Amino acid sequence: MAGAEVGDTIEVVADRDIDPQLVRYQLEHARSLEWEYAHPDAEPRELAVTVGEPLEDESLATIDVRDLKPQRRHKALLEIFDDLAAGEGFILVNDHDPKPLYHELKSLHGDVIEWDYASQGGEWRVEVVKTGDSEPADEDIVTRYDVREIPKQERHPTIHHRYGMIPRGGTMELVAPHEPRPLHREFRQQYGDTFTWEVVESEPGRCRVQITKTSHTEEAADSDTADDTVSATPSDDESIEITEELDVRELPPAQRHEQIFEAYAELDIGTGFILVNDHDPKPLYHQFEAEAGPEFHWTYRRRDPGEFRVLIGKAEPPIDGSADDETEAPF
Repeated sequence: MAGAEVGDTIEVVADRDIDPQLVRYQLEHARSLEWEYAHPDAEPRELAVTVGEPLEDESLATIDVRDLKPQRRHKALLEIFDDLAAGEGFILVNDHDPKPLYHELKSLHGDVIEWDYASQGGEWRVEVVKTGDSEPADEDIVTRYDVREIPKQERHPTIHHRYGMIPRGGTMELVAPHEPRPLHREFRQQYGDTFTWEVVESEPGRCRVQITKTSHTEEAADSDTADDTVSATPSDDESIEITEELDVRELPPAQRHEQIFEAYAELDIGTGFILVNDHDPKPLYHQFEAEAGPEFHWTYRRRDPGEFRVLIGKAEPPIDGSADDETEAPF
């Protein structure tokens, strides 16, 4: 981009995501950049990079992740933060509160992250600065959460949200005050035998658990005999009247969640809609599970490359919930 002037747009084709390199360019050349991918899933990556104004002193590089798939967002942002020197930072632009990323960065790097919201709601802008050096993360661990530092009401949604994004064979490490057995039960209920759970350290006040997504995860998703239902209630699909089909594939990612939640809010008990998406919306499921009531219902109807169809509805809640009778410290 040498010699490019303000407003110039450069078409780039790459064999991988280059977001970290574009952030590094801004930091090293004190020149702002904006970029947009032609399609969020296309390979090779095709994007248009527009050259902006020179960065003023103390200004940060910017990355807008709203047109990146969730799995790619976290991978790029973790790589960008790893590459920062002490005192460097960037502005993260997102379509929702990226607080789970804050917990993840703090768990991986310790108290060397400065996190300030510049704007909240609609377009979220967060200034992220690395205030000191940190030890490199274990290469065998995709991500780590020290749940002792996460508010209790945010723990399970944060963990499920991130687990849905780690690749097959990837390992998530949790550090907790005790073995998180309630979470282990949730994983068995939702993911069956598609993960391994290993306690690698246990002492008073500290338990370290490694959760690995096994190869069976994707095989099950592709199998005709796989159980493609993930539901928060035991209700049968036949009890839900489908009122519409909501195809969000042509919408910018920033608008997808808003329309889906609006459609859900308008549902009556016993009704639902078919969501059509271009990738597995599993992180959305965990967000619904954390925020919706017991009437929330979710069933996969199709899981093909480029077309995922999910029945999202409000079912009649069970009359008698079967509460867990075990008494143990909450996680």
